[in-house]
Amino acid sequence: MTSPDPFVPGAATDGYPSISAPRTVGFIGLGQIGTPMANRLLDWPGGLVVCDAVAAATEPFAAAGVEVAATPAGVAERATVISVMVRDDAQVAEVVDGILTAATPGTVIAVHSTVKAGTPARLAALSAEHGVHLLDAPVSGGFIGAHDGTLAVLLGGTDEAVAAVREPFGRFASIVAHVGPVGAGTRAKLARNLVTFAAYAAVGEAMRLAEAAGVDLQLLGDVIRHTDKVTGGPGSILVRRSAARLPDDDGMRAIFTHTRELGEKDLDLALALGEELGVELPVATLARIQLAAALGVPHD
Repeated sequence: MTSPDPFVPGAATDGYPSISAPRTVGFIGLGQIGTPMANRLLDWPGGLVVCDAVAAATEPFAAAGVEVAATPAGVAERATVISVMVRDDAQVAEVVDGILTAATPGTVIAVHSTVKAGTPARLAALSAEHGVHLLDAPVSGGFIGAHDGTLAVLLGGTDEAVAAVREPFGRFASIVAHVGPVGAGTRAKLARNLVTFAAYAAVGEAMRLAEAAGVDLQLLGDVIRHTDKVTGGPGSILVRRSAARLPDDDGMRAIFTHTRELGEKDLDLALALGEELGVELPVATLARIQLAAALGVPHD
């Protein structure tokens, strides 16, 4: 007889308790982002348990009356929704191993760390052997978003596990997005961060060009931040459901074609200025080549 799937809502549990009820939250990893995230759970009705390898990081929580556990296993003895915000894949694996030594079936582990694309599925399979759900739950928004409770959380996992974390995670995030099965959250975060750091490279190049042209860089920064706030910045073009070429009859095609024409003109002008001033612009050169396809309106 086939065993029931413990991760299917409504399935016979056979030792796997329901995860729909509110419960104690654990938080492991109280660094620059983890601390403000955990701070927003101080008055969580089910209670909060924290843990960090650096004892001093837990002291403010202890002073606020929060229970402190010495190890990840100690957190798992008290909490059944456990956030993990540590540095890298190795630390995540070590923490998850510790949690699984004491976790009760039905516990949900949410890995907020940004890890390799294949790590969440591997750890989820290991957790399932213990009747434990694992979500990859990377966050976007940085320290400011964590402090203000306006992070975006990108969840990969089962519907049932996601349902268990929505309410507590809503304390530190204004967007809690279920983007797919285990691993989807991490893949989405890697794509999102590609935008950030590729844009940083472009900004660095723009700074070199502007500086060579005698432009005040601080004022230029003010203008860029202002106009990105108005227009939505690079993410404003991410409104298509596919990265494929826009069909000729798509209502957005004229808008994106116009954007391509403006972009190619302005990139040509920037490249000409760079040549005049002796400033190499490799990011702009690549952008000029890739812009049309990126917008979904490649040249025929």
